[in-house]
Amino acid sequence: MAKVVVYTLLATIFIIGVLLFLTPCKHNEAQSVEALITRRLGRRLVMPVFDPIVTRIERLSREKEANTVEAVAKEEKDDMFDEYFSQEKRLNTTMRIKFLFPLLDGAPRDGFVSLKELQTWMMQQTEDNMGYRTANELELQDKDKDGVITFEEYLPQFSREDIEKNEKSHGGAGWWMEQFKNADFDHNGYLDIEEFNNFLHPEDSRNGDVQRWVLRERMTGMDTNGDGKLEYKEFVQNAYVMYKEFAKFETEEDENVPTAQLLFAELDRDKDRFLVADELRPILHYLQPGELSYAKYYSTFLCHEADEDKDGKLSLEEMLNHEDVFYKAVHHEDLDEEDYFDHDEL
Repeated sequence: MAKVVVYTLLATIFIIGVLLFLTPCKHNEAQSVEALITRRLGRRLVMPVFDPIVTRIERLSREKEANTVEAVAKEEKDDMFDEYFSQEKRLNTTMRIKFLFPLLDGAPRDGFVSLKELQTWMMQQTEDNMGYRTANELELQDKDKDGVITFEEYLPQFSREDIEKNEKSHGGAGWWMEQFKNADFDHNGYLDIEEFNNFLHPEDSRNGDVQRWVLRERMTGMDTNGDGKLEYKEFVQNAYVMYKEFAKFETEEDENVPTAQLLFAELDRDKDRFLVADELRPILHYLQPGELSYAKYYSTFLCHEADEDKDGKLSLEEMLNHEDVFYKAVHHEDLDEEDYFDHDEL
């Protein structure tokens, strides 16, 4: 079976999640967002992580389950665990938020965490986590340990005959090869770690060829007449519906969202009254959100939940009053709350 590349974070699923975020919700509703997406996709997504120490806990847990000597050594040498964990091995989330707050409050350093600052932080944590997973996958699949991945190393189930047949239907050897070649930026026949990251996370890639491939795949469900491009009617009925929901969520005002006609005209660079994949690149992350997009929108949810006075920014007191939003709501299943989380009474 072909290894699953993370490119199926369907925009419609995110729209439903966004609609849930637009209304005031409680802690258990934050959990239902993950459950909803999981049910629809048939697999669990990698949820955004607020605190990097939580990520380290998860990584150590997985490595210890694999009985790796390195994991034990890491835990023994990590002074951070001694500083932020009680003798009962419970993470003091109050102390962690106090430590992290000045790191988030960076531009400008005004004693508050703005939505933009929180989004930047969350997206950076997500990008770091993606890089970590990519490095692990490369190490696992790099059979000759030369630091790069060939097509045959990552997808050994395809024979030379399969590759020559170049079957381009979804999941065929030709379909995978096209994406591999798109990610191979320098066209040398193998992927270094950055190129491999683009291959595994195409929705978050900055590679133009990968972006166009993602959009061509996305357009197959929108291009009703099968001519390889979107006419205005197809754009309105499919792409614009997705775009509008995200744009409304970002601006919180319907009147600030461009009309379908205005957006279509803006995207239609050659003015031929059709949109091809390359012309849709400016709205790629509305049509096919990846992990970074999810982190951005989840940041908006976190800010919405913790912003008590609704001034669009978070004080330290507000974040401390809503510790469970930043910790339990995001990792309610990954870590045992009784074993790992603790907070000071304010």
